[in-house]
Amino acid sequence: MKICNLASGSEGNVTYVETSNHKILLDLGMTVKYIKENLSDLSVNIEEIDYIFITHVHDDHIKALKSFIKKYNPTICVSPKMFSELEVLKDYEKILLYDDAVYLDETSIEIIKTSHDTSDSRSFIIKNNSKSVAYITDTGFINTKYFKKLENLNVYLFESNHDIEMLLHGPYPKWLKDRVIGPCGHLSNKDSSIYLAKIIGPNTKKILLTHLSHKNNTEEKALSTIKEIFAEYEIPFTDIKCAKQREKSELIEI
Repeated sequence: MKICNLASGSEGNVTYVETSNHKILLDLGMTVKYIKENLSDLSVNIEEIDYIFITHVHDDHIKALKSFIKKYNPTICVSPKMFSELEVLKDYEKILLYDDAVYLDETSIEIIKTSHDTSDSRSFIIKNNSKSVAYITDTGFINTKYFKKLENLNVYLFESNHDIEMLLHGPYPKWLKDRVIGPCGHLSNKDSSIYLAKIIGPNTKKILLTHLSHKNNTEEKALSTIKEIFAEYEIPFTDIKCAKQREKSELIEI
């Protein structure tokens, strides 16, 4: 399995996942041009993308959807609620409506219900030939019923959106601060670090912290927070990096 985050942040989010039989994008929050160029850098032709999974319908996750399906012909995977909101998909033929899980040959995509300020939001656990990656983003919390499914995976792409003190003393109006920090907002550095401390295991190879806020976070704060929390839990794991807005991550191979 290969994983590469192409972009992560409030301007747009896209992640590439390659399994033994499929080339998948998670979200389409950047322009088609940006996605095509970054896939090309990975020696991947954008026309080879056969499935696209959407987490929710906010613009930073679906910005390129209309343009993408005009030029290419992947299967778009959304929940029934998302489908009902996306007029652009009404006449598109290749739709897969997901709920609990999707099975594509030897690849399984387990669907996790998340908590965000939209009618429906999801995250994913992708498994292929004993390899596994979690893609967790845009949620105010993670329901404990999913902890078992999330335990001891190989790779975690995990939201670490804001530093709480930076958010509270930053430029956002009070209503927006309340939204971000609330149960339907985003995971803070501390929340993300505690969740990860509870679920990573001996099979874990890489953690990529995603969706960092430009105004309420820094890479240094995100990394120092998880380092401190892991030290408290006596976890020696150190292969942790931050995803960037306009710079793809390393190609992770497992």
